[in-house]
Amino acid sequence: MTLPNATAVHPADARKRPLVVMDKVSKVFSNGTLALSDMSLTVEGGEFISLLGPSGCGKSTALRIIAGLGAASGGSIDWPSSRINSKGLPEGDISFVFQEPTLLPWKTVFGNVHLPLKLRGMSKAVAYDQIMASLATVGLKDFADAYPRELSGGMKMRVSIARALVTKPKLLLMDEPFAALDEITRQKLNDDVLRLWQATGITVIFVTHSVYESAYLSNRIVVMKARPGRVHTDFPLVTSGERDPLYRSSEEYRQVCEKVSRSLIEAIGWPEAH
Repeated sequence: MTLPNATAVHPADARKRPLVVMDKVSKVFSNGTLALSDMSLTVEGGEFISLLGPSGCGKSTALRIIAGLGAASGGSIDWPSSRINSKGLPEGDISFVFQEPTLLPWKTVFGNVHLPLKLRGMSKAVAYDQIMASLATVGLKDFADAYPRELSGGMKMRVSIARALVTKPKLLLMDEPFAALDEITRQKLNDDVLRLWQATGITVIFVTHSVYESAYLSNRIVVMKARPGRVHTDFPLVTSGERDPLYRSSEEYRQVCEKVSRSLIEAIGWPEAH
């Protein structure tokens, strides 16, 4: 992923009013499953938040409710910093990266990235510079005319990220986007997303099962309890040095992972091994 020359933006620089506030949100599915209960979360501008928890704890459900892809059964969601549309969602402020790239196989990379702008009525000609800039950000400018079948798994996910970024959102929601990738590709994309966040100051909410991924990427980790999902622990992460491949082998990173692991064990309710 290639980024333009930019000065890293500290989260505090973008922080004015909260971007989104979830207050005691609950979700009951039609089969009676209580997925979320009293889920409260305040997201400040410029944060990189990881939602960490066991499978089925409601992480993805919470993310979809924030995105407006599902309705809450109770509680409220407020957007203090945004203009709200008729559906109760912020106008053009949210982009979503799913677990799978979800690319249209009959469209080129350029065509796939154009889709959200097309929905806004922008032709390819008008959107050309914006699309190519987004592709350049993820290192795929030279693959604009390629088709998804010609790309690796990691490249497909980069296209998905470019498509999410092309509308210049305030909030980027990422639902375990790298879970299906091999470890080397996953670590490389982690580095890329981290640099993107540092360079742009965009707000990110990132769903993951991985303690190691959350500890590497985040400046705040929200550990969720097993179903019904709600916040167990919510703590900031401040590291003494730059997060880069060398940081993964540092003692500081090991200690952070241990702290996060202990919190996850408590949230799940497992007895610690002795």
